[in-house]
Amino acid sequence: MSAPSIFDRRLSRTRRARAAKTFSKADFLWREITERLAERLDDLNQVFPTALALGSRGGLARDALGGRGGIQWLVEADLASEALSDQGPRLALDLEALPFSGGSLDLVFSAGDLHLVNDLPGGLVQIRQALRPDGLFLGILFGPATLAPLSQALLKAEAELNVPVSPHVSPFVDIRDAAALLQRAGFALPVADTEIITVRYNEPLRLLQDLRLMGETSVLSERSRYPMRRQVLLNALAQLTKNTEDDGRIAVPFEVVFLAGWCPASSQQQPARRGSGSMSLADALKPDQHSS
Repeated sequence: MSAPSIFDRRLSRTRRARAAKTFSKADFLWREITERLAERLDDLNQVFPTALALGSRGGLARDALGGRGGIQWLVEADLASEALSDQGPRLALDLEALPFSGGSLDLVFSAGDLHLVNDLPGGLVQIRQALRPDGLFLGILFGPATLAPLSQALLKAEAELNVPVSPHVSPFVDIRDAAALLQRAGFALPVADTEIITVRYNEPLRLLQDLRLMGETSVLSERSRYPMRRQVLLNALAQLTKNTEDDGRIAVPFEVVFLAGWCPASSQQQPARRGSGSMSLADALKPDQHSS
């Protein structure tokens, strides 16, 4: 059974290609996300000579990974060739159809592609299969708090004007589902944690402009094919303006779910065999062995 077409991948490629010329004007969010994900390598002693960076974003991954993780050979990949940097090995490819043979990579790093994949479980399985035993996957998804003020403002504006409600913001994955996806894909020692990055705007219209410059406007398959009504947009912007902080600016959250998982290997720490414990649960809970 094929995965549902939640996102228009062809449109996503077009948007990203078009935004390649303007992305540097609004790359602050992706630069921060990419750096925070790459920092996960700083706590590891293991080296990853051969790496793949999915979602090049004009070379942000290459910049963040430079000098980290013992990487000797890095391939940058992106859905749109226009979004690739002009340095080093690079490929235009779709994460839903990775062209790498099994066990050919030590590290797969994805700081900007997973959130618009239709077959996310299948994509994660392909990533795991491309890794060598004990290879590492690092990636990000966006959590439910992402762009919540914008989503709520648009829905309220449409309801007040009695116009058909249309999805404007992508669905996001919460941290528990993200961890379950890693397990389902066969990763060992899966970890998911979340951080909120808050961007503050003086004008709500600037948020929409930044999303366009990033190539991150809606590519939902069920989006309205008609331009947004002017009054809906004005009402939504007015709603956003009402929710200012003490400094008069609008706080817009991006909930980033950081993912980490290892390709299974016999050398990894394994859970104890069931029934191999030397103390029973009843003994462990005896009153004289714990404080109340």
